[in-house]
Amino acid sequence: MADKGGYDPYEHRDVEVPLSNFGAFISLLKCVVGTGILALPLAFYYAGIIFGTILLVLVTFMLIHGMQLMIICMIECARRQQMGYCTFPLSMQFSLAQGPKCFRSIAKAGAIIVYIVLISSHYGVCVVYLVFVSKNAKQLIDFYVQEMNLLIYVAIVGLLMIPPFLIRTLKWLVPFNLLASILIYLGFACIIYYLFQDLPPITDRAVFFGEVEYLPLFFGIALFSITSVGVMLAIEAKMAHPEKYIGWFGILDIAIVVVVISYVFFGVMGYWKYGDEIAGSITLNLPIKETVAQVSKGFIMTAIFFTYPLCGYVVIDIIMNQFWNKTGELKHAEIKEYIVRVIFVVVSTINAIAFPDLGPLLSLVGAFSISLLNLIFPAIMEICLLYPPEYDYGKLKWKLIKDILLIIVGTCILVHGTYSSIREMIKDWGGTTSTEAPTTSEDTTETEELSPEGPSGDAPAAFLRFFEDEFLL
Repeated sequence: MADKGGYDPYEHRDVEVPLSNFGAFISLLKCVVGTGILALPLAFYYAGIIFGTILLVLVTFMLIHGMQLMIICMIECARRQQMGYCTFPLSMQFSLAQGPKCFRSIAKAGAIIVYIVLISSHYGVCVVYLVFVSKNAKQLIDFYVQEMNLLIYVAIVGLLMIPPFLIRTLKWLVPFNLLASILIYLGFACIIYYLFQDLPPITDRAVFFGEVEYLPLFFGIALFSITSVGVMLAIEAKMAHPEKYIGWFGILDIAIVVVVISYVFFGVMGYWKYGDEIAGSITLNLPIKETVAQVSKGFIMTAIFFTYPLCGYVVIDIIMNQFWNKTGELKHAEIKEYIVRVIFVVVSTINAIAFPDLGPLLSLVGAFSISLLNLIFPAIMEICLLYPPEYDYGKLKWKLIKDILLIIVGTCILVHGTYSSIREMIKDWGGTTSTEAPTTSEDTTETEELSPEGPSGDAPAAFLRFFEDEFLL
């Protein structure tokens, strides 16, 4: 967007404890590389090796373009209002106020919707992280010690989560993010140990195209695995040099290149190794009684444990800095934030204990957050910001056409994801049973007993199948 006023928001941004470029890079890796990567071999089963690789790169490009577009629009909103930083919800409100009359009338509602989507998506992920860590801890401890109810593990993990979650500054989370990144890649290395053993001929796999009719399931996994909007925005907001975050060879692009290479390698090798036998989460294909497999689960479980504070940071930041302490004049703000943080952990733990079957709900939240935050909202923001007569949409209005295409793609994801999620919520929570039930933990204690369900007419959304296999009771 053309600079009409000469005001540089970066020069007026005040960050109390800024993140270094390295800290931002490590935090980005950790917020993107998570449990979703474990389902990528299943995604390549649906799409095929070559076609899946091409689609994964294209999906990543589309999502990261939406992310960069959102940040550019936020910077432009800050510039036009001559302020150092304008939050995403306030940027949405300002952008809509600049657009056509139909958008101006819903400007305030747009900001509220952004708040709701951000809070609900990150809260839901935090709850599932608790279930994920607890279930993996149960599998390991039950094997070596004695069996206990999963809910006991959830309560213990929630209690242990309180100390790291009391860290208020994003910069001081960098060591935890670095440790988590190291552990999760070590966990992947343990999995790769199995992937290179007794590889079948690659011609036994779908080299070019997989089950093309199930491509929506591929997109479900890919979209869930790549993006984490709230954390990405929080990292940019706390950087010492935010101007190096986006653009060619920016911190975001470099981190995503590393992520995509890791994802393609892991997805291709996982599918090559297990083929039609691939489970919703590749950890379920590992021989549970072998030490390397147990170490892998332990590393990944610990990494996700240390990811919880980073994911929950977004919710606390919204509550404290954009609502309760918006003016910065709240008395005893630090103490009150500590109380909010403890309450957040307690509530999410109670939620995980009361409703551990969170797959359908989280898939619904994911469908909304991915489509709205990464695609629809950034496109609408750019359309509105370029609407005033002193701006334009470029030659042949290519920016307008591009944004409309993003909105169409985002709407398709929204509709399909919402439909699939609501259908599964009715089936799972309404008490109906499927003729082909998802694999249970009892069925997967041994690799040779594992018989993952292949695609069928009633196959759940891809990210939902992942939650069924890895998280749920």
